[in-house]
Amino acid sequence: MTQTLAPLPASTKGPRRLIPGFGITLGTTVLYLSLIVLIPLAALVLKAGTAPLDQIIQIATSKRTINALRVSFGSALIAGIVNLVFGLLIAWVLVRYRFPLKRVVDALVDLPFALPTAVAGIALSTLYAPKGWIGSLFAPMKIAFTPTGIVIALIFIGLPFVVRTVQPVLEELETELEEAAATLGANRFQTILHVILPRLTPAALTGFALATARAVGEYGSVIFIAGNIPNISEIAPVLIVIRLEEFDQAGAAVVAMLMLVFSFLMLLVINLIQAWSRRRFGDV
Repeated sequence: MTQTLAPLPASTKGPRRLIPGFGITLGTTVLYLSLIVLIPLAALVLKAGTAPLDQIIQIATSKRTINALRVSFGSALIAGIVNLVFGLLIAWVLVRYRFPLKRVVDALVDLPFALPTAVAGIALSTLYAPKGWIGSLFAPMKIAFTPTGIVIALIFIGLPFVVRTVQPVLEELETELEEAAATLGANRFQTILHVILPRLTPAALTGFALATARAVGEYGSVIFIAGNIPNISEIAPVLIVIRLEEFDQAGAAVVAMLMLVFSFLMLLVINLIQAWSRRRFGDV
């Protein structure tokens, strides 16, 4: 007598996953994001909503608030563009060339990550002050305690984001593509423009987004070199701290909520550009 084994009953809940635990990991992720991100942001919006509507409009449309937001986001965008250009150049040098003390230069790129922001601000303000080592070379033009000093501080803290985002992509970029372009008659400029840059675009935009987002909320390294002059060199985070020192928590929450809205819109636009670049040039 032969005995046949009955087939196992098929699952009525769809195909079984090779790696179990999706429900637990998803729940943990949502809980963590809620505690760290969503709940604090919701509390910020609720705190700003405690102020009367006319007061919210008055704070949001005041000259000091508008100028503080302009200085913060304008300086962050300028610093992000500068970091995008020079971050690409630094990453290219670190990947494609060999030179003495290369490891030291590579380690110095990460210095803004390890250096406390207050220390960076004091060092930059000392260097670029009118009597500083660098500031004295530009005596007719004042750098420290002006919006120019803010941009320099934001460049300092944002440069590693671009370099470290682009560098791994450059290391994996096949040199055979450049050789093939050269054999087809392309000069060096055409190779960079049509072969290298398209493959670096998604990573470069990611580094730009990280550097810009980091610069928007920077406080420690900026407060020492900005001068903090209202309507001239006062950034939005400083204005928020001033409101808190005046025990105007609702006013500080309104300014913070405006920063949140503009930051979200800025990152949304950057993400849309990133998505377009991945569709256009491929996901590198």
